[in-house]
Amino acid sequence: MKKENIKWFIILHIIILIFSVNGIFSKTAAQYPFLSPNWILYYGLVICILGFYAIAWQQVLKHLPLITTYANKAATTLWGLVWGALIFHEKITPLKIVGAIVVIIGVYFVVTGDEEVTGKKSDDKEDGLNA
Repeated sequence: MKKENIKWFIILHIIILIFSVNGIFSKTAAQYPFLSPNWILYYGLVICILGFYAIAWQQVLKHLPLITTYANKAATTLWGLVWGALIFHEKITPLKIVGAIVVIIGVYFVVTGDEEVTGKKSDDKEDGLNA
C-alpha cells in the first residue's frame, strides 16, 4: 500500500470511528420522550454526525477505491460492540467475538484483494494512454 493510501486509510478509520458514535447518540435519544429537549439534543447530534460523515466519505472516495472504503465501513460493527460494552454495559458473548473476527477477516481479504486488482487495472490504463 502506498504511503498516501495509508494516510487516507487512517483518515477513513477515524471517520468510521466518528460515525460509530452516531449509534451512541441515537440509542441515548431513544431513552427520552419524543421531542423533549434531551431527545432533540441527541438526535441533533445524530444529524450533525451524519452530515459530517457524508462530506468526509466523499473526500475519502477521491483517494481510495470504493470497494476498499465500503468494506472498511464494516468496522462500525466492531465499534458498536465496543461502545455497547463500555457505555451501555452490554455483554460481549463468544458469538459476538466470533462475528467480530469474521468481519475483520472479511475486511482484510477485500482490502488485500483490491490492491492486486487495482494494480492490474492501473497498469492497463497506463498502457492504453501510451498507445
